[in-house]
Amino acid sequence: MKPAPAPSHRAPRRPLPHRAAVAGPASFGDHLRNWRQQRHLSQMELADEADISTRHVSFMETGRTNPSRDMVLRLCERLAVPLRERNALLVAAGYAPMYRERALDDPALAAARQAVELVLKGHEPCPAIALDRCWNVVAANHAAQALLAAHVSPELLAPPINVFRLSLHPQGLASRIANLAQWRAHLFERLRQQIQATADPALVALQAELLEYPAPPPSDALVLDGEMLGVVMPFCFDSVHGMLSLISTTTIFGTPVDVTLQELAVESFFPADAFTAQVLREVAAQNAAP
Repeated sequence: MKPAPAPSHRAPRRPLPHRAAVAGPASFGDHLRNWRQQRHLSQMELADEADISTRHVSFMETGRTNPSRDMVLRLCERLAVPLRERNALLVAAGYAPMYRERALDDPALAAARQAVELVLKGHEPCPAIALDRCWNVVAANHAAQALLAAHVSPELLAPPINVFRLSLHPQGLASRIANLAQWRAHLFERLRQQIQATADPALVALQAELLEYPAPPPSDALVLDGEMLGVVMPFCFDSVHGMLSLISTTTIFGTPVDVTLQELAVESFFPADAFTAQVLREVAAQNAAP
């Protein structure tokens, strides 16, 4: 990873600076070409995937042919285009967007909201948070709220809380992350993969902002205690209770038909050692006391 620019000690910026994002393509052909190239496909390979002729793909990209609605959806499916961007392709081709985007507190998403709340509550006394596509916290269980309140100043917890900013900014949690070099590389790799999958300009802007934060010195430790290469990266946190070691898993909706639900994820943290498990139980008991 290339070294970060000179350290910046600005407070985390909120909300996410969408204005810094690169303007997207205007025509359907531009959209299609960008997604085809994003997936590293030639026109012939996409034609084979969509069971159409290479000439047809070429004509759509150049604007000589206007695709049908079904063709737009077929191409989106073959290119694994996220629902938000499928709407953009439909609009660019002259059709109404197909997938709705609603706030999580919308009555139509009551069942989904209840499912998220059950997952968060069921994970107590371990921390768990629900995140939107830009890694902003939309919900958190009591364990997560207690840990953040004990280690982060209240002004940094004003919504929207972006977990990447909170983790890597020097005024956030960065000074308390014992394995900051490894954790930073882990977060940037996750962000890189998400950008590769979604081409989301908001995430590109977030990545550029995070690269401005000071980078820690490289760590000599190639493998950390509790790390399983390619599977688990522990989050080693110097808390007021002592050194905590946590690992996490991500839960997403399997077959969403709503933009909000497709972009929603629940990050659940688990203790990686007996000491961390004991601390989490004690913190939960203290918060439950009258």
